[in-house]
Amino acid sequence: MLNIDEPHDYRIALHHLGFRPFFLLAGLAAGALMAAWALVYLLDQSLPQTERLPASWWHGHEMIFGYAMAVIAGFLLTAVRNWTGVQTLHGWPLLALAVLWLLARLMPFIAHPDALGAMMVLDLAFGVGLVAALLVPIVKVRQWKHLLLWLLVVLLVAANALFYAGLFVGDDTMFLVQRALLGGLYLIVALILLMGRRVIPFFIEKGVGEGPPPRNHAWLDLTVSLLLVAFILLEVFDLLPGLLAVLALALAVLHSVRLAGWHHPGIWSRPLLWILFVAYAWIIIGFALRAIDVFYPLNPYLFMHAFAAGGIGLMTLGMMARVALGHTGRNVFDPPRVLGWMFGLAVAASLVRVIPALFTTRYYEVWIGISQGLWIAAFSWFFVLYAPMLIKPRVDGRYG
Repeated sequence: MLNIDEPHDYRIALHHLGFRPFFLLAGLAAGALMAAWALVYLLDQSLPQTERLPASWWHGHEMIFGYAMAVIAGFLLTAVRNWTGVQTLHGWPLLALAVLWLLARLMPFIAHPDALGAMMVLDLAFGVGLVAALLVPIVKVRQWKHLLLWLLVVLLVAANALFYAGLFVGDDTMFLVQRALLGGLYLIVALILLMGRRVIPFFIEKGVGEGPPPRNHAWLDLTVSLLLVAFILLEVFDLLPGLLAVLALALAVLHSVRLAGWHHPGIWSRPLLWILFVAYAWIIIGFALRAIDVFYPLNPYLFMHAFAAGGIGLMTLGMMARVALGHTGRNVFDPPRVLGWMFGLAVAASLVRVIPALFTTRYYEVWIGISQGLWIAAFSWFFVLYAPMLIKPRVDGRYG
């Protein structure tokens, strides 16, 4: 049982539980990092560290190992407390972990020869700290079933270390950097699929409250897990493209079967449900585009952004919106009415980023600029709407 010996006359609750500082920082960074990328991509601006860290690498790294890792940290530090009944990192140690993450994000904007070295140290220190903070409560109560999620976080930190190795060993072929970014992308997709299997059907069943419960199949769970492991290994190590396409297509089909089993018409009137459903659908689209790309080469950034802007972007935004409401004592079944519009901007950003370029390269930069603007608007809206909830104590007076 949780036993928090903290005073209850607090006014600021940012240090109480992991979702608070990390969702706040993630919401801020999602808009700010995309705005910086827009300046670089559209207006030909440059970062102080461009010579060693090209802008496209920086963008990919910061969205995967910066923004997405912040959401993962906030979600898992909160979820592990619920699963184990053991208080996870809180107080000043939690804020110190968040500061490590924040300082690492700032280093590419500093014109100093040692800035990237400092970024590496800060970023990997954050990763190691997160891994340790998640492991302690799991080991304490011996809930070994959660070690798979923990292992995915360990692999993400390892992929981040590989990225920095590529930067500092003179990786002229970009092999290490590319493998690290692909590995990070797919590990986050794997984590989303694993967590989505746990929570999305549960949320739908509780949120709709009528009709048959969402359907799940043990054979399907096992099959998609094995296929995903094989797919990631082939993709990261650049092996057997024909088999890779078959695996990607199989994953698209099987996850479509799973998602169809979760569908209920009632979700479409509930933004906190349909955003997760649409995000999962984008991951299916990502697998389908990856399969097509093997035999009919597409712009490789299209399937990547189907996974990233569509799957990861929408899923993280939807989960942050729901978790923050529930863990600040608010009613997730009666969320702010503006959420539908906020999610709509994010969905539009993903559609504009991927769909037009499937058919024509004309106005490619224009579509990217529009997508960037929609993304910035959506996450800025999240930050403004949720910052007071994340900073202030729970409305029911509890610690959390």
